[in-house]
Amino acid sequence: MGDQLRLAEAPDVMNLFCVGISHHTAKVETRERYAGQRSEEALRVETGCAEALMLATCNRVEVYASAAASIATEQIARWLAREGTEAIENASAFYRYEGEECVRHLFRVAAGLDSMVIGETDILGQVKRAYAKARESRCVGSLLHRLFQRAFRVAKQVRTRTDITRGAVSVGSVAVDLAVKIFGDLRERKVLILGAGETSERTARALSSRGVTDIRVSNRSFERAESVAGLVRGRPVSFHEWTLQCREIDILISSTSADEPLLTPDVLSPLIRERSDRPLFIIDIAVPRDVAPEVNEMDGVFLYDIDSLQSIAAQSLALRREQIAAAEEIIAAHVSDFQTWLGRARDEPLPVTPRVLDEAALRASEL
Repeated sequence: MGDQLRLAEAPDVMNLFCVGISHHTAKVETRERYAGQRSEEALRVETGCAEALMLATCNRVEVYASAAASIATEQIARWLAREGTEAIENASAFYRYEGEECVRHLFRVAAGLDSMVIGETDILGQVKRAYAKARESRCVGSLLHRLFQRAFRVAKQVRTRTDITRGAVSVGSVAVDLAVKIFGDLRERKVLILGAGETSERTARALSSRGVTDIRVSNRSFERAESVAGLVRGRPVSFHEWTLQCREIDILISSTSADEPLLTPDVLSPLIRERSDRPLFIIDIAVPRDVAPEVNEMDGVFLYDIDSLQSIAAQSLALRREQIAAAEEIIAAHVSDFQTWLGRARDEPLPVTPRVLDEAALRASEL
């Protein structure tokens, strides 16, 4: 049989599970300790997982895996810890889903039902990129491949068969809603967007839809800053000059992938002195955070992090409750179907460890 085993003979091969931490269980200062990219191959080597995939967004860090033996939640959390500590102080913030509950959880995540902004559309792209990265590193085998392909299908059906995405459906759009609550009319405000990823792009579009004409975009890649700024007739700013913008802007919305804070009291203090008592509002939607928490203690500066957006996001939830019920029905049907496939797979050979799956095998497993 080579590297293949029948599940009936080795049922432990199908120990599918998810371990994670999210906005539901921990504040941003805890989540950011586990944020950042890790090597799934290193996780497989260190824990003995057969397959492994890491999903990291501004609101969650999760590992989806299969293993021949039970892998302790703390072992996964220790691997995720940015400091690499032996003891995990925040172990209670981690959740774990096994088998069918893992399947249901992923389907809800991909469909935007587990997000801070219910129905958000950013999450599906993030899940697809996480899958592509894990597959490229050869950490995705038959089981995770099948699971994630089904998750993509579920998310598409939820989007097309319900109105779950109506209204503010991204972290960026909710950040703009917060700015509206602070300023009212945004048309005369000057805004700097730090970062030029997908979230920043949605933020720029949301600002433009509110009538903001002075939108500045800064990113390590100037070409990417030009691209996002061009979408809203904004102005790209060289990354080594973005701090100077703090002398004249009204709002800074930051969403980069930096590992350490980019804006600290030492950096901001000399710039604030030149603002002539004009307040500066900062909305930091990055995890790890781009702005040091101590900045909020400075006179004339008002700092909001991603957790500050939760109350605004909750207001839009009431508008979607009926759609959530319809989405949950779609998910339940797919969970049942996936479990049926899993049962049939017990009599079919599956690889013990991930291999390079050829395109024909991939297409067949998606049927």
